Amino acid sequence: MNKKPVLDVNEIPNLLSWIPLSFQHLFAMFGATILVPILTGLNPSVALLSSGIGTLAYLMITKGKIPAYLGSSFAFIAPIITVSKTEGLGAAMFGALLAGIIYAIVALIIYKFGSEWIHKLLPPVVIGSVVIVIGLGLATVAVDMAMNVKVNGQTIYSLKHFFIALATLAIAILASTMFRGFLGVIPILLGIIGGYIISLFAGIVDLTKVYEAPWFAIPTFTTPEFSWKAAIIMVPVALVTITEHIGHLMVTGSIMNRDLVKDPGLHRSILGDGVATSLAALIGGPPNTTYGENIGVMAITRVYSVYVIAGAALFAMSFAFIGKLGALISTIPTPVMGGVSILLFGIIASAGLRMLVENGIDYSDKRNLVISSVIMVIGVGNAALHLKGIHIDIEGMALATIVGVILNLVLPTNKQGENEIEVEETDNLAQSSINRKTIKASL
Repeated sequence: MNKKPVLDVNEIPNLLSWIPLSFQHLFAMFGATILVPILTGLNPSVALLSSGIGTLAYLMITKGKIPAYLGSSFAFIAPIITVSKTEGLGAAMFGALLAGIIYAIVALIIYKFGSEWIHKLLPPVVIGSVVIVIGLGLATVAVDMAMNVKVNGQTIYSLKHFFIALATLAIAILASTMFRGFLGVIPILLGIIGGYIISLFAGIVDLTKVYEAPWFAIPTFTTPEFSWKAAIIMVPVALVTITEHIGHLMVTGSIMNRDLVKDPGLHRSILGDGVATSLAALIGGPPNTTYGENIGVMAITRVYSVYVIAGAALFAMSFAFIGKLGALISTIPTPVMGGVSILLFGIIASAGLRMLVENGIDYSDKRNLVISSVIMVIGVGNAALHLKGIHIDIEGMALATIVGVILNLVLPTNKQGENEIEVEETDNLAQSSINRKTIKASL
């Protein structure tokens, strides 16, 4: 395979190619980045703004050596929805702010002691099971959006809405499986566009907001509000997304044929992601993460220039202030988002399953079977630990992650019998290899 770059990391493209190359990265991340705020009740314009700011901050922290675009993280959808229902969006932003700080703490520890401890704390059997929980935990949200409509405060089944959702889903599936090249990178965006057009003909789109919106508008920001519940629910997710981040960095380095873990360093990359997440939280944007979609664009084009990535970030920031664009996004019907969410949330769950398979998790080993079983039932069943004396609630995915980590640490590795412990000499090598495979199952 020819890995010679068309544009290397610090090469500046000419203006005629710079603009379309940057727009390509913008559209690769656009659909997923605006989907997260739409699903969680955050402002899509703020999400675009925070993704651009976060990407520029990341490029600076990594000394312009890692061409990565940062967009909205899907792993935080369920926690944001859970927190915002009872505590409000401000509390969810507080949780996101703390998640970014956790990134910074982990970056400091990696700088001092290396990264092997992450793999011991969160091996594939834990991470894969938690990712499955993330996807399946959102299944009821996707189905509800797809087939129900609220009328006078009541939820009513709508066959019309369900057909629109299924049509949207079909378009996204066809785009994902049939298209190649750039179109194959944006199946979700194509599904949303197709579903929107169908909705126009079905008469469920109200364009009044678009006509009334100004061309230039400052988006509505949401500031963080202190909440222990948000902290407990969202902080454990940061440990999962850090592992995802490491996988993305390893694959980006493989594409570029250089060791980014050493130069500029894994600690800088994780710190950059954490700073981007905290900056997003301060203005009401969803937590950020490096995007597999944009890594795919680089793999296809062999354009690694950070100037192209920075151009996409600037375009995203400018789009945030186009009032009519924000109004247009807000008119996307709920069944359209429900249709693409069925695919997206299912892919998240399947990604966790794929991670388990590709890392060779042996379920004849009772240890692995117990860890996965407990994580999935607690997470999908939305089990809750209510500590009323100190007003702390640990629910669903957060509790499942914590329990999974504890089980992984306390249960002995047992291959020969229930009372016989056998430590595999290859464990560390197997756990280290997760980073190279995580991108294949990225959120």
